[in-house]
Amino acid sequence: MTDAESLRRLLIERSVRRGDFVLAAGQRSTYYIDCRLATMSAAGMVLIGRLGLAAIGTAGWRPAGIGGLTMGADPVAYAIAAASFGTAHQVDAFSVRKESKDHGTGRTIEGNFESGMAVVVVEDVITSGGSARKAAAAVEAAGGSVLGILAVVDREEGGRATLEREGRAVVALTTATKLGLTNR
Repeated sequence: MTDAESLRRLLIERSVRRGDFVLAAGQRSTYYIDCRLATMSAAGMVLIGRLGLAAIGTAGWRPAGIGGLTMGADPVAYAIAAASFGTAHQVDAFSVRKESKDHGTGRTIEGNFESGMAVVVVEDVITSGGSARKAAAAVEAAGGSVLGILAVVDREEGGRATLEREGRAVVALTTATKLGLTNR
């Protein structure tokens, strides 16, 4: 079984729930993907690390950093950063807070990020693209440049197209269709 097949199986077994759900973007769905149940598992971290690092290479991106909006993006970024250790192109991880903290350094971006860095923004699940857009905007406001967006799952509900219309390159490790999911 390939890594891609193993990741799809893991997502279906651990992360997909059927029922009646309201998603973060406000729309209703007959399924919910709680990606964290897969991305925070030992197997998920290894698979996402390898697949994510390969996808970044295939896209031709050479980031210095990888991260996204906490908390869904965190295990994805950390897995890819860990997988890059010992390779010819190591990449460090960072997290984007949903809001700047009002104490300490007051930073919106925590971890291995500095102005001038080229980064890949990660997302666990793209639906509307809102979380990726917010993370990319924070990176750019802090002086970074976004090479592209990497998602574990694209729900194929317009988020990817919205990001691409804005000039963002988007790569997804899998899609709702490949997971056998449709809203009926």
